Amino acid sequence: MDMGRFLIEMHLRTGKPIKELARAHDVNPSWLFKLLRRYRLEGPTGLEPRSRRPKSSPTRIADLYEDEIVTLRKELGDAGFDAGAATIHFHLCQRHSHPPSVPTIWRVLRARGFVTPQPKKRPKSSYTRFVADLPNERWQADMTHVPLPNGEVFEVLNIIDDHSRLCVASRVMTVVKAHDVVRVLHKSAETWGYPASFLTDNGLIFTARTRFGVEGVVEQELFALGITAKHSRPYHPQTCGKVERFHQTLKKFVAAQKGIETKKQLQRAIDRFVTYYNDVRPHRGVDRRTPRSVYEARAKAEPTAPLITINDRRLRLDRVDPAGSVTLRHQGRLHHIGIGRAYAGWKVAMLIEGLDIEVVGLDGSPLRRLVLDPSKNYQRQP
Repeated sequence: MDMGRFLIEMHLRTGKPIKELARAHDVNPSWLFKLLRRYRLEGPTGLEPRSRRPKSSPTRIADLYEDEIVTLRKELGDAGFDAGAATIHFHLCQRHSHPPSVPTIWRVLRARGFVTPQPKKRPKSSYTRFVADLPNERWQADMTHVPLPNGEVFEVLNIIDDHSRLCVASRVMTVVKAHDVVRVLHKSAETWGYPASFLTDNGLIFTARTRFGVEGVVEQELFALGITAKHSRPYHPQTCGKVERFHQTLKKFVAAQKGIETKKQLQRAIDRFVTYYNDVRPHRGVDRRTPRSVYEARAKAEPTAPLITINDRRLRLDRVDPAGSVTLRHQGRLHHIGIGRAYAGWKVAMLIEGLDIEVVGLDGSPLRRLVLDPSKNYQRQP
C-alpha cells in the first residue's frame, strides 16, 4: 500500500495534523509535508513515487574503467589466459594507482554479459520480506489439523493480520467448510473490522476455481463486501508463511496442555493461548512487541467500496466461455445465458432474484438483463 498517499488522503479527509500522523506511522514529517506540497501543486499525480537516481554520476566506475575492463577481458580470453575479475584487477594495478576492486570488476563483467552468476547457495540478500504496511490491509487465513491425546483430530481455522501478526480468529471445528469461513470472517469483523484483502491458499474451502473453474462461496462473499481475494501459488506455502508459522506455535502450546479431550476443552485452551499471544507474548516478527500494540498503533485499512450493489439478490461469479455464454443452475437444471462472443474470457457477476437475472462485469458495466425461461436450456440474446 502507498503509505504516503494513504496518509495525505487521511490528513485531507480528517484534518489530522501531519506531525501526529507521521509519529503514529513511523515516517518523517518532512516527507509528508513535501508530499502535501506536491499534492497542492500537481494534484493526485504529485503523490506518485519518483526516481531518486541522480542525473549524473561523475565518479561512476563505468565512466572511468568499464571499456578498459572489457578490452582486457577480450584480450586475455582470446590469448587463452585466465580472464576472471581477479586477473583483470591484477593487470589494472599495473596501470593505475587506484584501480576498481575485484567485486566492482565482476559487476561490470556481469552487466556486459561476460559472466553468469552461479552462486553455490541462495544469498540472504535475495530473500524479500513481504509485510503489509497497515493493520487490516491483508489478513492471512488457513486451516490446520490439531490431534488430541485420545486420537481425535479437529480442524482449526486461523486468521492472522499480516501487518501486526494479531490473531484475528482461531476457531475449532469438526470439519471446516466454506460457509464456516464466511461466518468466522463476519464474526471477526465485529471486533476488528473488515480487511482490505484476504489471502489464503488454494484449498477447496477458500476457492472452487482450481477444481470447478468458478469462484466459491468465500470468494463471492469477499467480492460482495469489497474485499480483494488473494491466493498463494500452488504448492508454495511460503506466501502464507505468517499463518503457517502460527499453526506451529499453536500446536506446540496445545501439545503441552493436559486434560484436553473434547472440542470445547480445546477451544477454551486455544482462547487462552490467543489472549496470551495477542496481549502478552512479545513477537520477534514485530520487533519484540505484542501483536495488539502493533495493531493499535496505526490507522486501519478498509475494503474498497463494492462496484456492484447486491442488495437482497443472490450473487454468482462466473467467466464467459469461448461461445460467449455463462451457466446458471435453476431447480436442478443447467441453463446457458448468451452474453456475446466479444466478452469471451470476461469475469462477470450474475445478480439473481427469482427468475430476474442481471449480468454485469466486475467493473459494474451492465452486460445483460433477462427473465429466465426455465423451459429453455439456452437463453438467447434478444
